Amino acid sequence: MNHDAEREIEIVREELAVTAPTQDLLLPLLLDVQRRLGHVPSSCIAVIAQHFNLSRADVHGVASFYHDLRDAPLGRHVVQICQAEACQAVGCRALAAHAEARLGIAMGTTTPDSRITIESAYCFGNCACGPTVRIGDEIHGRVTADRFDALLSALDGRP
Repeated sequence: MNHDAEREIEIVREELAVTAPTQDLLLPLLLDVQRRLGHVPSSCIAVIAQHFNLSRADVHGVASFYHDLRDAPLGRHVVQICQAEACQAVGCRALAAHAEARLGIAMGTTTPDSRITIESAYCFGNCACGPTVRIGDEIHGRVTADRFDALLSALDGRP
């Protein structure tokens, strides 16, 4: 086991030490783990399962069911592309395909350098100005492939 996994398990054990082993506390525990680690590492699933007297499959099922729980850390920048109907009508699917090709990753994943995570999202309330992209807390409307590339370049001052 590597040092990072050992540290993650240590943090999970700290959370478990103050968590009663009742199944109704599984989801709050997973949220606390993610708050501390940025994700719920797969290396910690067995430890959590043992605490709650559940199978690893049970814990994984809960952790993978909830969209807000992640099994990998986010990139430094989270780029969300709206996939709702209004944005579909003005080309968000082509924009998402461009984003995947540009970054060399699939939607819902992070670049190998941990710089950018791209995600699908559903409606930012900017329907008249689609396709809409949110980067961090900023909403950008009428995003074309060229504008998308410019937004990425501006993130860290590099392409």
